[in-house]
Amino acid sequence: MGVDTVATFVATVDDDLNVRTRLAMQVGDRPDASAFPTVEAVDTVLAVGVPAVVVFGPSFGDEWGLARIEGITQNRPEVAAILVVETLTTALLQQALRVGVRDVLTAPVEGEQLAEAIDRVAATLVAAAPAVPVVPAPTEPAGPRGRLITVFSPKGGTGKTVLATNLAVALTRGGGTVALVDADLQFGDVAVMLKLTPQHTIVDAVTAIERLDSQFLNQLLVRHEPSGVMVLPAPIEPAFADQVSASDMSRIIATLRSTFTHVIVDTPSYFNEVVLSLLEESDDILLVAGMDVPNIKNVKIGLQTLRLLNTPVHKVKLVLNRANSRVKLDVAEVEKTLQVKADCLVPSDVVVPQSVNKGIPVVLDAPRSGVAKSIEQLATLFQGAGVGRR
Repeated sequence: MGVDTVATFVATVDDDLNVRTRLAMQVGDRPDASAFPTVEAVDTVLAVGVPAVVVFGPSFGDEWGLARIEGITQNRPEVAAILVVETLTTALLQQALRVGVRDVLTAPVEGEQLAEAIDRVAATLVAAAPAVPVVPAPTEPAGPRGRLITVFSPKGGTGKTVLATNLAVALTRGGGTVALVDADLQFGDVAVMLKLTPQHTIVDAVTAIERLDSQFLNQLLVRHEPSGVMVLPAPIEPAFADQVSASDMSRIIATLRSTFTHVIVDTPSYFNEVVLSLLEESDDILLVAGMDVPNIKNVKIGLQTLRLLNTPVHKVKLVLNRANSRVKLDVAEVEKTLQVKADCLVPSDVVVPQSVNKGIPVVLDAPRSGVAKSIEQLATLFQGAGVGRR
C-alpha cells in the first residue's frame, strides 16, 4: 500500500470485534494490533506529530460516535479519519465532514476501495510539530479562480447539453480539472448524457448552503470515470427546482471555482434569475444556435437581451451547431443576421445521436469525427491557467 510513504500508522476502530477485525484485514498487510475497540485505546498508541489514518466503523455513525471522532481530529491535525457507515445520508455526511472526517464510505466496503480512500487521505497529511501554531486558512484561496463557462441557448433542441458535456470532457483531456454543473433545474439531462446514477444533486448542496465549503461540495459530486469530469447533477424532481435560488447558485459556483480550473454550467433554454446571475458572473458565454430560421430568430433576441444587460462582447462566443446541414442556410448569412462571427462550427453527424444513446461523449466515442475535432478546437480557447481575481 502507498500509505506507508506518508502515514506511518493506520488503525481501525469499532466496538464490534468482527467489524474492526474485518476492516483491519481490508486495510492491507497490517499487524492485528492495528484494530482497536475504542477511541481511547487507539489514542494511546498514536504518536504525537506522526501522521496517521484511523478508519472508524459503523458504530461511530451517530452523534455520539461523531463526537468521539471529533475529540481526535480537533486536537490532532496529523491524524485523518475515515468513517464507514451502514447507510449514508446527506445529513450524516454533512455532520461527519464538520467534525473533521476526511471521507465517508458505505458498508459493505471493498478492500480495494478502502485502500484507495486511505491512500487518498494519507496523501494530504504531513507530520505535525506540536510546538508550531496552526495558521488559520484564508477565507478565499489565493491565486487564480477557475474559469466559468456558461453554455446557453434561448431555443431548445440546439444541442446545448451535448456541447456542455463534450466540452467538459475535452478540457479534462487537455489537462484541466473540470466541474460540470447542470443548472437546468427542472429537466437537466447531464447525468443521462454521461450515463451516471448520482446519489446527490444540487439540492443537497443548497440544503447545506450556510456551511458550504469545497470539502463538503466535492463529496456531492459524481465522477465520470472515463474522463474524470466531476458532475453536480440537476434535481431528480422538477418540483425541487424552486429550492435553488440565484444566490445559492452563485455560492456553489464560487466554491467550485476555488477547486477546479474550469467550471462549465449547462442552463435551461430561457432567462430566469439563476441564468441571469450565471451569465453575469461568467468569464465566457457559449451561445449555441441551430441552423434553422426559428432558432436564429431566438438567438438574435437572446443577443439583444445580453446587450441590454451590458454583457461584454468579448464574453460571448457563438457556436453554430449542424453547420454543414443542407438546409439552404449559409453560415455567412447567419453571421450577418446575428452581427456576430461564429467561433465554432459543429458539423452535423450521425455519431452525435449514436453517442447520446450510448451515454458516451462523442469526443470519446468518435474522436476522429468532425464533431469531436470541432469541440476539441473550441476547448483550446479555454485551456491554460484560471482567470485572475476581479
